Amino acid sequence: MNTNAPLLQISDLYVTLGHGLRAARVLNNVSISVPQGSTVGLVGESGSGKSTIAKTIVGIHNADSGSITFDGVELVGADRRTRHDIRRRVQLIPQDPYSSLDPRRTIGQTLAEAIDPRRGRVRPHRDRIVQALGAVALDASATDRYPHEFSGGQRQRIAIARALVTEPELIIADEITSALDVSTQAEILALLARLRKELGLTILFISHNLAVVHDICDEVVVLLHGDVVEAAPVTQLFTSPTTEYTHRLIASVPGGPDFSLEMAS
Repeated sequence: MNTNAPLLQISDLYVTLGHGLRAARVLNNVSISVPQGSTVGLVGESGSGKSTIAKTIVGIHNADSGSITFDGVELVGADRRTRHDIRRRVQLIPQDPYSSLDPRRTIGQTLAEAIDPRRGRVRPHRDRIVQALGAVALDASATDRYPHEFSGGQRQRIAIARALVTEPELIIADEITSALDVSTQAEILALLARLRKELGLTILFISHNLAVVHDICDEVVVLLHGDVVEAAPVTQLFTSPTTEYTHRLIASVPGGPDFSLEMAS
């Protein structure tokens, strides 16, 4: 695996959301490179455009202009067949797994639907579903249970399993630890690190929490009002930030301006 080659390349991306008088430019000339096998953090305050980038990559939002290439395939303006071919290889894990899990469907049905959206039958895919659940430390009995029967941390594991069951190459994790307590956050981060190593995953990790980003990411991209204001390897960004905004973000990490890079991982 060539870890220097960008699996995901975003270049000169502009995105406007809303229509008419409500239209607002959300992303301005954004360029981000995500090397194969790496974890790249995307950070910024609420409203900075982080989730818009994620949703544009997977086709929920449309770009005004610019380029998004995945494994050399252009996604901006791509036809339905191209999008369908890429969909299994790029998976978005949402911030709130509970709202994204159908309460009327068992966990097995939810994962089966990810494998085969047209039929969503559990039986033909049970072994694959159980394997995906096992990868996130949930046993086979979860297959026949419903979302409300699980804790918040367990539901986040289910959301990760749903992404893994399609055997993706790129995972976009959108604020997946923000609603969890500190100990559960640590468990999910350790899980992601293990899965990245075992499965060779590439991860775009979106968060407003720099302490979490420091723990898991190789590189960090900082967004402010839809603009990339800084991008650097994680250690360089924390030791020698080049913008006042990044300084302020680091100062907001628990421990303030004296934040230590010797964080417990």
